[in-house]
Amino acid sequence: MRRGRGKVGRTQEYLKQIVFGGNDGIVTTFAIVAGFAGAQADGAGQIGAIAVLVFGLANLMADAVSMGLGEFLSGRSQRDLYRHQSAEIHRDVLDDPKAAQHRLIRFLHERGLGDDDARKAGDLLSREPALMFDILLHYDKKVRPPDGNTPVLNGLVTFLSFVVFGVIPLLPYFVMAATDRALVFSVIATVFALLSLGVLRWSATAEGALRAVGETVLVGSVCAVVAFLVGMLVGSSG
Repeated sequence: MRRGRGKVGRTQEYLKQIVFGGNDGIVTTFAIVAGFAGAQADGAGQIGAIAVLVFGLANLMADAVSMGLGEFLSGRSQRDLYRHQSAEIHRDVLDDPKAAQHRLIRFLHERGLGDDDARKAGDLLSREPALMFDILLHYDKKVRPPDGNTPVLNGLVTFLSFVVFGVIPLLPYFVMAATDRALVFSVIATVFALLSLGVLRWSATAEGALRAVGETVLVGSVCAVVAFLVGMLVGSSG
């Protein structure tokens, strides 16, 4: 039981990266498959499975690296912003504690406390500089401490999720020609990948299964349909 809870806990920590990376990976590679299949003028059957795999895997790896590095840079930026803002509040609390206390009282009053209650609470909280610092940082600078995950791990999880889920729509083209039959199997594989991602989200969040799985499949399916329609449009105009 402990091991199971531990796995769920780790999934919860990286759920954002897993869902974003996985969903984007699925849609990215299925867009390649759907683009070839939809462009019937130069259809996937004439191009061949090798071409689908080459384009699909090239896009998969390029976008996975981009997503992973983007997540890494986003995490680094969030941490840098937090350090800058926290240092500013820390200086304010140390250099002019009375002014910081008045700001805290104002925030408490804006949150619904009466004048007397806000003043009493502000006086009490000002005796704990660390607590006053946290409250001012949250309400004044509108920033929160970054999560415990490191930007490097966040980027790595995003990259791996993108690759693991994204390769699934391409699997039929490893074993069969790029025919309508391969497209059908790719669609089935894509739905399976979206369902798996939705179940993972459901197991980590404990929200309603229909919502967790349904939203994941719906969003991914909309993106996949758009990719297929664009492929048809390009093919018919070629």
